[in-house]
Amino acid sequence: MAKKKAPIPDAQKALIDQLIRESGGPQALFDKGGLLDQLKKRFIEQALEAEMDEHLGYPKHAPMVPNSGNARNGHGSKTIIVDSDQLEISPPRDRNSTFEPQLIPKRQKRFKGFDEKILAMYARGMSVRDMQAMLLELYEVEVSEALISSVTDTVLDDVRAWQSRPLDRVYPIVYFDCIVVKSRQDGKVSNRAVYLALTVTMEGHKELLGLWLSQNEGAKFWLGVMSELQNRGVQDILIAAVDGLVGFPDAIAAVFPATEVQLCIVHMVRNSTKYVSWKNRKELCADLKTIYGSNTLEEAELSLQAFGKKWDSKYPTVSQLWHRHWENIVPFFAYPKQIRKVIYTTNAIESLNRSLRKVLKTKGAFPNDESIIKLMYLAMQNIAKKWTLPLRDWGSVINQLSIKFEGRVPL
Repeated sequence: MAKKKAPIPDAQKALIDQLIRESGGPQALFDKGGLLDQLKKRFIEQALEAEMDEHLGYPKHAPMVPNSGNARNGHGSKTIIVDSDQLEISPPRDRNSTFEPQLIPKRQKRFKGFDEKILAMYARGMSVRDMQAMLLELYEVEVSEALISSVTDTVLDDVRAWQSRPLDRVYPIVYFDCIVVKSRQDGKVSNRAVYLALTVTMEGHKELLGLWLSQNEGAKFWLGVMSELQNRGVQDILIAAVDGLVGFPDAIAAVFPATEVQLCIVHMVRNSTKYVSWKNRKELCADLKTIYGSNTLEEAELSLQAFGKKWDSKYPTVSQLWHRHWENIVPFFAYPKQIRKVIYTTNAIESLNRSLRKVLKTKGAFPNDESIIKLMYLAMQNIAKKWTLPLRDWGSVINQLSIKFEGRVPL
């Protein structure tokens, strides 16, 4: 039950009513430089004076503390941003220039809340120009590109700490995928591959283990990712869901030899339709579904044979693709139907990728790798706020995995 707020004392209500009456009406109350701005300014200056009292060891207008060697030295002038307003304040100064205010530190002009607004807009993919226009329109505050860059750069330390954090010993399922973005390197625009490792924890919650950048997607780089995960504490991955990249299963096996590699059916269908005309695509996809939607492995093999007889005359490369990857397509047939979709598709990471692409679609080419990392990290943190509940029927899934991988699931 929500805790009830304490009622406002009558004396405070009377003071508020008086201030509203004497402010000149509601419009004047909210106008720039109106009563609310004056109250903010007065509160901040009073708080800074209190900080100075504590710094010097005696209050204003009181006799100077003997042998302190320091005293007040008038006031300075400073423009600060508080929420949506620019305020001119007069912070106190001391003779020895040793006063370091905590409310608004020296050389800082913004309260934390303003920085959070910038980070929130950046995390949603807004361009710097759009952010400047938005802040100017809503708050009448002109914000430079350098200031936005400075604010967003503050997350880089968070990224480094997050990327090196210790990980769990065992993960039941990890989905590996890659997103390609544009980056400007040495004056030329080129592709950069952003590697993602999304897991489902033992408790059934989604968690991004890390993100990495490379020139393009390759099994050799994925091998380095596996080694990093191991160095951060991962000893075992029960199931790794991957795309059809050549050599990827070998890269996983080199570090986690007991891991079962499951090829993502979504990627298989997507790769299959590359070779198919639009007029045949719907029918062909329906026939592919008879393969991965089969009840048993034997039924799936018969469906693949039937598919080949029907389509090989037009699109022989499709059935060849499925035959070539069959070993990593079929592991999910060992599980009951209610948990197959959790295993054989990368719906979890596809959902993440869709959310990330919504953010990335407003971007052209990133100026450098750091800008990619900043945006991807902030966007991911924003997306992860929705990951509050475990996956549906996770209890059934983990029970089945405990039976399948006996002795490898922590109790």
